[in-house]
Amino acid sequence: MDQPLTGTDTHAEIREEVRKLCARFPGEYWRALDARRGYPTEFVTALTEAGYLGALIPEEYGGAGLPLSAAAAILETIHAEGCNGAACHAQMYIMGTILRHGSAEQKARYLPGIAAGKLRLQAFGVTEPTSGTDTTALRTFARREGDRYIVNGQKIWTSRAEHSDLMLLLARTTPREQVAKKTEGLSTFIVDMRGAKGLTIRPIRTMMNHNSCEVFFEDMEVPAENLIGEEGKGFRYILDGMNAERLLIAAESIGDAKWFTARSVAYAKERVLFGKPIGANQGVQFPIARAYAQMRAAEALLQKGLAKFEAGLPCGEEANMAKMLAADAAWAAAEACVQTHGGFGFAEEYDVERKFREARLYQVAPISTNLILAYIGEHVLGMPRSY
Repeated sequence: MDQPLTGTDTHAEIREEVRKLCARFPGEYWRALDARRGYPTEFVTALTEAGYLGALIPEEYGGAGLPLSAAAAILETIHAEGCNGAACHAQMYIMGTILRHGSAEQKARYLPGIAAGKLRLQAFGVTEPTSGTDTTALRTFARREGDRYIVNGQKIWTSRAEHSDLMLLLARTTPREQVAKKTEGLSTFIVDMRGAKGLTIRPIRTMMNHNSCEVFFEDMEVPAENLIGEEGKGFRYILDGMNAERLLIAAESIGDAKWFTARSVAYAKERVLFGKPIGANQGVQFPIARAYAQMRAAEALLQKGLAKFEAGLPCGEEANMAKMLAADAAWAAAEACVQTHGGFGFAEEYDVERKFREARLYQVAPISTNLILAYIGEHVLGMPRSY
């Protein structure tokens, strides 16, 4: 198989080391976790000890100080090797909010511990049952009382809350009816969940082992010093990290597409029916080839988005489109992989069905395809707002 299927030339050394690490966690490891809905503690620990989860943390705080493209290479390779970065990827894209808007005291207090693996920053408390992706309509409220905030409300789809020490929380601090713009009056906090009173976490069983949870806040206290930036400006701080999130999720989907395609090609060459390999049949070969072409196109757009992000240029168009196209490519590759394997595509031991379920998520999360299309229609093409 040629090199582009297993990884681009960017950060080649990092990719090779991540491949070696992933080889220690084969399909059997992930199938066992899937069966009991377990968290990949050993895998996350290995990534942490190797310094990959601290890749974006500046060296002065004990991290590697690498650019976003390196983080993308790490996550893409994890997925291309059949592993799953969802257990820890939030630590990479949440990091941007603290790095860009956190105080010097907050950075000194939390970043060294995160880089050393003593603290986990995996939980991102934004989405709510009633507001969904309409973030400005969230109802969780943080009321200032002296040197603390009292938080009441509920979040949903807060992945990894059970396995995280810290949560980045978005809550309203000024009622929506009292602000000029609906994006105002929202604030961002670092919540230390270790032993927090008034905090309840309930796991949600889903079709993939994603460790998703509901989180309830009942008079939970957060020190005022844990407010990130200015009160009421939190929505902008969250938005700053969303392009990074889109780009990193796109990288994961690219990795998934490469895994599916590699599996499809190998099976199509070795499986013989009617006297010839099934890969000689255009009905098998062409869907695999088309999915590969889709992946390469999405990969090119991802690289452009990463370059613009690292240059400090606006990259919302590239980030959103790369996420959508990469998710589409992964799903096309997944479909082709199941069809190529036939009945064996549904057998757990082949890992295809597990990865199939995992890849489907990114048509919906962290933002749905429809909202990306709405973004393109309004902000790229200049059409009227559709929602």
